[in-house]
Amino acid sequence: MLKLNVRNETNRLSAVILGIANSNGPTPTAEEAYDPKSLEHILAGTYPSESDMVFELTAFKDVLNRYGVEVYRPETIENLNQIFTRDIGFVIDDYFIKSNILPDRAKEWEAILYIIDQIDPQKVITAPEHIHMEGGDVILWKEYIFIGTYSGEDYSQINTARTNKAGVEFIKEKFPNKIVKDFDLIKSMTNPRANALHLDCCFQPVGEEKAIIFPGGFRKKEDVDFLKDLFGENNLFQISADEMYEMFSNVFSISPNVVVSEKNFTRLNNWLREQNIIVEEIPYHEIGKQEGLLRCSTLPLIRK
Repeated sequence: MLKLNVRNETNRLSAVILGIANSNGPTPTAEEAYDPKSLEHILAGTYPSESDMVFELTAFKDVLNRYGVEVYRPETIENLNQIFTRDIGFVIDDYFIKSNILPDRAKEWEAILYIIDQIDPQKVITAPEHIHMEGGDVILWKEYIFIGTYSGEDYSQINTARTNKAGVEFIKEKFPNKIVKDFDLIKSMTNPRANALHLDCCFQPVGEEKAIIFPGGFRKKEDVDFLKDLFGENNLFQISADEMYEMFSNVFSISPNVVVSEKNFTRLNNWLREQNIIVEEIPYHEIGKQEGLLRCSTLPLIRK
């Protein structure tokens, strides 16, 4: 049996589900786009090729293997995008929570059932259908569970609104010993520089006490002020709208002192090294064209 354990974003990683790009399917039509950045590249004819995405995921897997991480992969389902495993589910403490994702993506769950079958069934939580939540919106830090959400009245009309208030309340109910703090995020179906698809697209802790943040991704100034007070403003690496668009906050920690990052994130990577963090640089720009990056394509199972 798999004994799950994830209590924060940076403890030493032991086991993870990494997405795959094999048999990713044809380039979507504009009508099939889930987010504005994918739409932008579909319309421009620059949507990533399957071979490029397989290459980038292989580079990521090689780094994980080098650090002794056990890497699980989804089973291949023909002509299906299975890169972003973070959307399928997430682990809090020793519980696996199954996400209620967009209906068009439900088949992705089937591809990881062989892994779920290795977990104690009493440790697998499935929420009712009206409760929406995805792993990219759930970030663990010390006694906190941070959750990205969207409270606009047009929630049901916006594909990029992935976690609702009911999802926040569900997590509060299931984890009463945690401090659950929700953040109202800016959403857009047309402007990728004004769309925080998930919380990890505009905020993520790194190291022991540091974090990356795009203040413009939050609808409420008090939420940004809360994080500045909690972490200390000097511990926050603030990114621009263009850097948020490139997914600077969506790096991935193997441990408190090892971060996997996109090789072109020069300003961020230099700052991480100044914090005495080892930066494993890999190519991930093509996958980033789908408004997801390194954290989005991982689902940690065990951090020690």
